[in-house]
Amino acid sequence: MAFNNILVVYPEVHKTKMAVYRNIEPVFMKSISHPKEELAVFKTVLDQKEYRMNLIKEELEKNNIPLKSMEVIMGRSGMVKPVSEGAYHVNEVMVKDLQRNIIGQHVTNLGGLIAFDLASQIGKRAYIANPVVIDELSDEARFTGHPLFENKSVFHALNHKYVAFKYSKAVNKKYNELNLIVCHIGRGGVSIGAHEKGRVVDVNQAFDGGGPFGVTRTGTLPMGQLVELCFSGKYTQAEVIDLLTENGGYKAYLGTSNINEINQMIAEGNETAKMVSFALAYQISKEIASHVATLKGKVDAIILTGIIFDSSRFLENVKMRIGSIAPIALYPSVNDVEALAMFGYKISKAEIEVKEYI
Repeated sequence: MAFNNILVVYPEVHKTKMAVYRNIEPVFMKSISHPKEELAVFKTVLDQKEYRMNLIKEELEKNNIPLKSMEVIMGRSGMVKPVSEGAYHVNEVMVKDLQRNIIGQHVTNLGGLIAFDLASQIGKRAYIANPVVIDELSDEARFTGHPLFENKSVFHALNHKYVAFKYSKAVNKKYNELNLIVCHIGRGGVSIGAHEKGRVVDVNQAFDGGGPFGVTRTGTLPMGQLVELCFSGKYTQAEVIDLLTENGGYKAYLGTSNINEINQMIAEGNETAKMVSFALAYQISKEIASHVATLKGKVDAIILTGIIFDSSRFLENVKMRIGSIAPIALYPSVNDVEALAMFGYKISKAEIEVKEYI
């Protein structure tokens, strides 16, 4: 059996995860931390590209893993134009869109850019898979309340699809045979989507849109109050966006975005932490329940994913409200690195068609 080395590059806000797989087996994994003081010297997220890429190359060299031995390089998907699900070449058109932040500035944009540069250095091609902008919304789901505005599909698509496929396989069904509600609670935001026979026909915009609040995101806010804040003269546009995406949710209420610290606060009897946790469970449950209507009352399962569900207290608060709707499947560990590696393996074996981004 021929072996193919697959490099996965997965940047997060304060660290960069990397992994080398030999076919489907991980042979090297590393999480490179980026102290705040080191990131502070960069004006924008995109300015961090060379810094992060060089650290990846150093780790490969230190562990005697030649970059040139990589057959496939997979990058974390970025905020590009809306696309259908699947794997994509990181081409020049995508690179330009990632550099322009056409949907928004986020650390995910570095995944495709770093993968492209690394692959170019060894004469290979880079890929992304199931980017956050997969768009399968129904026509009804696009409507807001005014023609100047439209709901957009920005969510944790890679993990949504990955756990949905995992669950489908576990129950001996095909993904496109099931109606699923998938709830992903990430380290920033929350996305809850209705998967109707293999298509995510409705999902909250999890970056700077709406839905439940998250660890660092505000989710839906009272519109009148938000308008007043924007015109108060106290905040710039960039500061408001930062408030919505990086300094909302748990972080705003409790002063920390560390789930372990928050759980410790609750365990020690901090009433504010306890109430905020109850409120998040409440908002998530309402959003999940709303998709019973999206799926016309036919829900085969509800999938809960994210490390926050490691807390039995939090999990029970959600199950108490939505447990009667459908069976609940729990996947607390989010393994996007593994998901990307599996795409890389299928690409190396020519088992899937790779799409061109245009």
